[in-house]
Amino acid sequence: MKADQKTFEDLQKTIVDFGERHTGYARDNLFVLWFVRAYLVETDELAAGAVCGKAKDKGVDALLTVPEAKTIFIVQGKYRESLGACTEKRADVVAFAEIANRICEGDDEAYRQFSENLAEPVASKLRQARQEITKKKFKLVLFYVTLGVCSHSVINDARQTIKRDKCDARLEIIDGRRVLQIYRDYLDGIAPPVPTLDLEMESGANVKVNGILQRYDSKEEIESWVFTMQGSAVADLFKIGGLRLFARNIRGFLGRTPVNAGMVSTLRRESHRFFYYNNGVTIVCDHAEKRSHQGTDILQVSNPQVINGQQTTRTLAENPSYAATATVLVKVIQVPRDSGESPANFEALISSIVQGTNWQNAIKASDLMANDRTQIGIERELRKYGYTYARKRQTKGETAQMDGSRSYHVITKEELAQAVAACELGGVTARTQKEKLFEEETYDRIFQKVRPSFYLPRYWLMVRTKSVAHGNALRNESRWLVLAFSWKKINHLLGKVSPAMAFVEGTRRRRVELTRPLDRMLKEVFVAAGKFYRHSSRESSPKVELAKFFKSTRASDDAFAAYWDKEVPLSRKKKIEEYIDRIRQFIESSDGW
Repeated sequence: MKADQKTFEDLQKTIVDFGERHTGYARDNLFVLWFVRAYLVETDELAAGAVCGKAKDKGVDALLTVPEAKTIFIVQGKYRESLGACTEKRADVVAFAEIANRICEGDDEAYRQFSENLAEPVASKLRQARQEITKKKFKLVLFYVTLGVCSHSVINDARQTIKRDKCDARLEIIDGRRVLQIYRDYLDGIAPPVPTLDLEMESGANVKVNGILQRYDSKEEIESWVFTMQGSAVADLFKIGGLRLFARNIRGFLGRTPVNAGMVSTLRRESHRFFYYNNGVTIVCDHAEKRSHQGTDILQVSNPQVINGQQTTRTLAENPSYAATATVLVKVIQVPRDSGESPANFEALISSIVQGTNWQNAIKASDLMANDRTQIGIERELRKYGYTYARKRQTKGETAQMDGSRSYHVITKEELAQAVAACELGGVTARTQKEKLFEEETYDRIFQKVRPSFYLPRYWLMVRTKSVAHGNALRNESRWLVLAFSWKKINHLLGKVSPAMAFVEGTRRRRVELTRPLDRMLKEVFVAAGKFYRHSSRESSPKVELAKFFKSTRASDDAFAAYWDKEVPLSRKKKIEEYIDRIRQFIESSDGW
């Protein structure tokens, strides 16, 4: 398929990008590093710490211990230059499966023979893993990850190789097609995903449940289940999955909104009636299977995402004592990934389900673009430079929690959109069409790329313009016009990555060699903008109010440029050019960019 080939080529580019940030890794190990990041851990640093593949590694390319899950993960990666062109050999896959038996080996001498000549740090990692498995009963999961293909007979033979009586271990074969699915999820911001969850169906003395509603749509190949769960069981989903559980949701946790406050009130006053007042939770997943465990019916779901009901789930988790007596309606939708449906159709369907089920709290145009791949790409790229990009509407605490650090500089997608819009589309557009910037006809003109060197200079010029305008009513009203005009004056200095990022770091760190001439230039433009307003007011009757003037087309970029050319004294224009020259000198003297 052309779509698969394009996705594969994009994956190759991503792996090359990982190599630029993590030097000294062979291509195979970069592939493993990316897989660990995309499927198992939440940061590049944790993924890099797990990678250990080198000569004499016995096929252990990465080893990760997750104490809270009492699980050891071992990865062997097979990077291939062509997708699906190579069939994995039975001997290689079976040999990898044998690692489970060797690690779980109770005979110390047998393990010593296996581990002879093992290279460090693989040897020390395996010793520690063996202690966790044999002494603390940790589970073991082996991932054989290949861009090739693996036959069912080889997979079955390898799985049967593992001696289940020795340890709790399993082998997962992830072939090229599945790798591309993981990569698409990675692009959609689901990295790592929540592998599986057990949804425990409600049962109790006071409630009679006669089965569940199960629906299969043979045309769409979509299967759905509707049932009820205890509020405490729903709250546990967040404890297990964390924020990753809501990656496909268009918003984050909104905090104490009227809707959320109403839920808390219901929980505390009449939790037994929560079922009647609440819309419930909607979950999409790759696969679902009904099972029974210790007399309880459960629906086991793989790669689950709560696409509607995040506020409900989080509120229940924050009120555990009341959640225990509440009941929640749950709808699970299994959307197959391997039915031949194109990736674009799958993503469009998921997006439509997300939008169609999220109307309890008001939806903005900016919300609908929160999970756009360009937004996710911007978020990842900005994080490399120490920025947290708030692409979802949520509380400030939630934003900080997403990156695990409060030291990052936070930029919202609305701020970024306005900065770019002012510089590219005009100050009036940026000021008056904040939500319209996210509508289809405008969005693509603003968010054309993911490079920080495109967005950050415009953003930091906006920050400096706002700072210079602070405390002055006329300047505050005219700042979007001043931003647009000033950008046109200096953008020729910032066309390449190195000077653009020198400007960014200089403004971010408030280097006086840059901020002094920049602020003085802005002040000169502000003075001209004030005279522009007064000049225009004299020519109109009645006089236009300050705020209305700078929101109108009379204060367009072209109108101000025409005024600047005709009315601004040459002395002021020369001052501007002097300040721009000093900005240029700072940029040219900045090393390292």
